Formats: sequence, structure tokens, C-alpha cells
Amino acid sequence: MTTMNDFAGKVAVITGAGSGLGRELARHAAAQGMKLVLADVQDDALQAIASELESADTEILARRVDVADGDQVDALAAATIARFGNVHVLFNNAGVGTAGLLWESSVRDWQWSLGVNLWGVIHGVRAFTPLMLAAAQADRDYAAHIVNTASMAGLVSNPTTGVYNAGKAAVVALTETLYHDLSLVGTQVHCSLMCPHFIATGIHRSDRNRPDTLGNECAPTRSQRVAQAMIEKAVTSAKVSAEQMAQIAFRAIRDNAFYIFSHPRALSAVSQRSEHMLALRNPLDPYAARPELRAQLQQALDAPAEH
Repeated sequence: MTTMNDFAGKVAVITGAGSGLGRELARHAAAQGMKLVLADVQDDALQAIASELESADTEILARRVDVADGDQVDALAAATIARFGNVHVLFNNAGVGTAGLLWESSVRDWQWSLGVNLWGVIHGVRAFTPLMLAAAQADRDYAAHIVNTASMAGLVSNPTTGVYNAGKAAVVALTETLYHDLSLVGTQVHCSLMCPHFIATGIHRSDRNRPDTLGNECAPTRSQRVAQAMIEKAVTSAKVSAEQMAQIAFRAIRDNAFYIFSHPRALSAVSQRSEHMLALRNPLDPYAARPELRAQLQQALDAPAEH
């Protein structure tokens, strides 16, 4: 089995590279001596990280890409090969967040969230995996790794984040299947599933990059405002940084570890969910261990209407 042990001189493609976890993945990859293909929908943030790393003598190809658009991801793959001739690590990392009671989410909420969080991963896998497999066939020493960013939200279904949960759960299933599919065709291309819990990123501000064509005409509902405020508090007070998560991800690639978690203790909720499922019991309350949070959420949702 050929795995990634040395990153120097290798090529990494990172989506969502302009901020948050993507930016820290780019910085860590550059520190390892990698050549970088950076993609983001926010051009100013993309150019900022590209300039920062170029000034440190990192070879950079920066492209504005909306990962929800398959043609744009195909073009990114073609540009990568044209510039560097190969690709060794792919981070399908771009992500956005939505919140609120499930039935209050609009069609546009679903289209925007699934377009980035799920279709972005689908397009990345579809466009880049064949290139990696072709390189493996041509060179027995070639090794490549795909890392798909899901979330603990794909493993535990907390209330008021249903649209996000659904997309991330799909990424979990997709990546586990990718692992098995790759094992059928060779031993040189591998993949990992990254499931961060709350880490310090800017995902609570992802609405800044929402296309006008997918914007909502109505003002946010109470549940959407309440849930958004809770997410912002959790993200901004997170004790695990995006930099730490990037280090964990690269260590997992070296170890060829499939599951990548930021908060191992949070896996107890996954275990409890499975236990309830196997016992045919109704879903466990995600706030069972923190009843005060459930009370706060219910109180906020039951507050008198604003005038």
C-alpha cells in the first residue's frame, strides 16, 4: 500500500481556501513545501491568502470557484493539471451554514446549502478522482489522498440545523462509500472523512457569500435568528482552532486514518445515537446532557412576537 508520507513538492487542491479551515489547511500545506491550488467563491479572501503564501515562495494557482457549479470544478481540475501536471491531495472543504426549524427553511436555503456542502464534494470527487487513479496507473510510487469535510452534524442530528445536518450526513455516506470503492480498484489513492465539531472558523458568517439568486425574499424567522445566534456563540467561543484542525488533518493523511475528529469526546453522542437505534428506541435528545441549553432554546422560541 502506497500512502502519503512526504508532502514536499506535492500538489494540494483546497476548496474554501479563503477563510477558516481552508485557509489554515493552505498555510499548513505551504509549510510542508507543497504546491497549492486554492479555490474560493470570495475573491478578496482568496487573493489575500494567495498573496500571503506566494510571498513565502509557495507556488500558487488561485481560482475563483463556486463548487456548486460542476463546470467550474471541472475547469479547476483541468487548470490544476495544466499548471502542475498532477494532484496529490484534495481537500473538498468549502462549506456554508444555515439554521432554523426545518419546515421554515426555504427551497433556496436547501439549494444553497446542499449546492456547496454536498454538491461541492460530489463535483470534487467526480472531477479529481479519475485524475488520481490515472496517475496511480502510470506510476507505482504515486500516492494521493482525498479529504472530504463533513461535520459532527452529519453524525448527530441536533435540532434547528436540519438542512446543514442533511447535507453533512450525505457527505459521511458518500465518503465511506468512496473509501470502499477506492479499495476495489487499487492501493495508491485513499480518502478520509473530516468531522469537525465547533471550531473557530467564520462559518457563522457564510451568508456573506450567498448568491443573490439564492437569497430569501422574506426576513429570517424567529427560529432562524435564534439558531444563528447559538451557532455564532458556539463557533466564536470554540476551544479548538482551525489551525489545530488542519494539523490533525495532515497527521491523519500521514497515518492513512479515515475518520478525522476535532473533539473525540463528542463521539459519545454518536455511540448513544447508535445504541438507541439498535434498541429501536426513539432518537436520543441531543441536549440530554445539557438540559439548560434545551430550556434556553425553547424559551427563546416561545418568546412573545416582536412588533
